[in-house]
Amino acid sequence: MIRTTILGATGYVGAELLRLIAAHGNIEVAHLCGDSESGKPLSAVFPHLALAYPNRDVVRWDSAMLADSDLVLAALPHGASQRLAPEILASGIRFVDLGADFRLDTPRDYAQWYGEAHAAPDLLDTFVYGIPELNRSAIAGAQAVAAAGCFPTAAILALAPLVRAGLIDPASIVVDAASGVTGAGKAPKPETHFDTVDENFAAYGLLTHRHTAEMDMVLGGPVLFTPHLAPMNRGILATCYATACGDGDPLAILADAYADEPFVHVSDTPPSTKWVMGSNAAHVTARRCERTGRILAIAAIDNLGKGAAGQMIQCANIMFGLDENAGLSTIGVWP
Repeated sequence: MIRTTILGATGYVGAELLRLIAAHGNIEVAHLCGDSESGKPLSAVFPHLALAYPNRDVVRWDSAMLADSDLVLAALPHGASQRLAPEILASGIRFVDLGADFRLDTPRDYAQWYGEAHAAPDLLDTFVYGIPELNRSAIAGAQAVAAAGCFPTAAILALAPLVRAGLIDPASIVVDAASGVTGAGKAPKPETHFDTVDENFAAYGLLTHRHTAEMDMVLGGPVLFTPHLAPMNRGILATCYATACGDGDPLAILADAYADEPFVHVSDTPPSTKWVMGSNAAHVTARRCERTGRILAIAAIDNLGKGAAGQMIQCANIMFGLDENAGLSTIGVWP
């Protein structure tokens, strides 16, 4: 059994990690770490997990926990993993980080998008960018994986095969994506208050959203990205546009690229966030618009599933040579 310590266990992603691990079969929780809820029973923080984790308490992180852990799963704010990564990696155990600290290629990129110098730039090359559909073989041989952001995961799955096929001009990519409110995290904020979100749809982070950097890095940008907050709990719908610069059917290119992928469904039908809720699935489609000379590609994922906890578990499964599907579902919750 693989024993894991979860950092950030009391956030939305932490709760989803715990839900998935409870049904995994090959991974068990060694330590549940969360500073803000330290000392509380997990059942008081997340009652929906009470039967799966009876008599478990949330504790503060201590590096001594590495001694009885095989894996660390971290769902922390940016900047936190930089302080912890040196000791975790020195211990030799595997590490899947959902924070932004090790996703980008260079410390300059990190400083540009996150407004502060990187504290552990020498470790950037240690981490593999964690989208299995792009980097499966590298993930399999890695000690450390930086799981991709939720918005980039949706956009990259929709667009990467089209970029590789030479069908679209990377410099022309525009991504409009809407996310459920859980993407903003568990901490209360005025912009995520019920009265603000309910019956509302708003753009934010104009031209400056930090996930743009990942899209640029993978897709060869510059990408023009505009995120939107939708009045729903979870889900991402990314609608992507680019100028066509080659022949070929974009839907056929996606179908060929993902033919053997267990979590990506390619269909002529425009996807819905409801189809993927609670799953690790991604539903994608694409069209060529002869009238405008552009390509349209759309992806739907669960921001807490394939966009976060599900992708972390998928990466961990690959790192340990487990069944990639272990603990994960392709089936959304409907209705």
